[in-house]
Amino acid sequence: MNKPGVLSIVIPVFNEENYILEVIKRVKQADALGLKKEIIIVDDASTDKSLSIIKANQKKYKLVILSNKRNIGKGSSLRKGLQKTTGNIVLIQDADLEYDPSEYPSLLEPIVADRADVVYGSRFVGGRPHRVVYYWHSVINSILTTFSNMMTNINLTDMETCYKVFKGDLIRKIAPKLESRRFGFEPEITARLARVRNIRFYEVGISYYGRTYSEGKHIYWVDGIKAIYQIIKYNIFI
Repeated sequence: MNKPGVLSIVIPVFNEENYILEVIKRVKQADALGLKKEIIIVDDASTDKSLSIIKANQKKYKLVILSNKRNIGKGSSLRKGLQKTTGNIVLIQDADLEYDPSEYPSLLEPIVADRADVVYGSRFVGGRPHRVVYYWHSVINSILTTFSNMMTNINLTDMETCYKVFKGDLIRKIAPKLESRRFGFEPEITARLARVRNIRFYEVGISYYGRTYSEGKHIYWVDGIKAIYQIIKYNIFI
C-alpha cells in the first residue's frame, strides 16, 4: 500500500453499556499508521443503554451506526457490518475492554507493508500481558485452534481471537457468504479465508484483558461444542 487509505473498524455490540464509550474513545485515539478511521458499530438489539450511549456520541466520534431490530447474534452482526465497510483495511474490534486498540500498529503493519492479506492477533505468542482467568476456556481454545489447523493446514495459535484484520476487498468478497449467527464466525471465517488461493496469513502477539462472567463475558462452553461442528461444516461441506 503506497499511500494512506481508510481503516474500517467493525464493532459488534450487545449489552455493553459499561464499556462501549471507553472502547469508542480508545479506538478513536488509537494509532492507525496514517489510515483514516471509519468506525462502524452494529448494535445487536441491546436491552441496556448501549445504543443510547452510541447514538449520543455519534457526531462527536463520527460513528456509522447499524441497529438490529432483533438479536441476530455476533456472527450475523459482523456479516452486516463487514459488508458496510469501505476501507482498504478492515479490523474487527470487540465492544468490551478485553482487547486494547493501542495495539493496532502491530496488527496493521504486515498489511500496510504488503506482506500479509490477513492478520490475526494471537493471545498466546509474544510477551504481552495476559490476564489469567478460566483454565477450561484456554483448553477448549487450544483444542479448537488445533482442530481448525488440521482442517485448514495453516498453523495458527489463536483461531478464536477477536482481533482479525483483512484487506478490505478480500473480506468484502467473503462477507456475503458468511452463515454463522453466533461465535461460529471464528472457525467459519478462518475456513473460508484458508481456501483463498495464495493468501498470506500472519499472526502478531497481543495482550489480553479477559473478563469473568460477572464482568459481562458472553461466550459459554456450549459455544465450544458448536464450534467443532462449525469447523467440520465449513472445511468439508461448504
